[in-house]
Amino acid sequence: MSDETVEASPAPPAAKTGERGILFVISSPSGGGKGTLIRRILPVVPRLGYSVSWTTRAPRAGERHGVHYFFVTPEEFTAARDRGEFLEWATVHGHFYGTSRTVVEAELAKGRDVILEIDVQGAAAVRRLPIEEVSIFIMPPSYEVLRVRLIARKSESLSDLALRLRNARAEVAHYSEFDYVVLNDEVERASAQLAAIVTAARAERRRQEALAQRVLASFDEATTNTV
Repeated sequence: MSDETVEASPAPPAAKTGERGILFVISSPSGGGKGTLIRRILPVVPRLGYSVSWTTRAPRAGERHGVHYFFVTPEEFTAARDRGEFLEWATVHGHFYGTSRTVVEAELAKGRDVILEIDVQGAAAVRRLPIEEVSIFIMPPSYEVLRVRLIARKSESLSDLALRLRNARAEVAHYSEFDYVVLNDEVERASAQLAAIVTAARAERRRQEALAQRVLASFDEATTNTV
């Protein structure tokens, strides 16, 4: 979108040893419900972590620093950005958002899967990096449902609400750039589908190669030791 800016920083090389975790990038337009779905699957899907983003916007009702976002001043954000601390960062609806490079890399290197809850601009920035990711777009059922959700949360001024709704059409159009699309028409069904995508991604053959080789080795060893 014309009023948005996005930057990405080169990712450090992958860990040399051990099995690396999977980076799940989850996006939607504002009010699409990605946060709700993520909160529902985190307690029930094992070995799944969440990267808390930085932002310069004010907290909404019920949001806590260090849990939902790290709420910082524009000066603190730009200083961290200039030090190269962000995997990606973007200006969205007039506010800065960014993902900590150190936190994400440390979790992935330990073999722990990580969710990034970011906007479509940030997702595009991550795709440009030399880092493997699985991207999921959370689709609202319709414009009207999205409008009602944004109004109901009562967290934006009328001007901010109008801006988010204007930007939503362009954001939804980016769905085709993602690996998976989840229609958030009913929260139970949509969260179950999101959890299923995580499980399916973990079971891809290329990610099970090390496990398969260990199993094959056990057959070889048994055959060698057979009298």
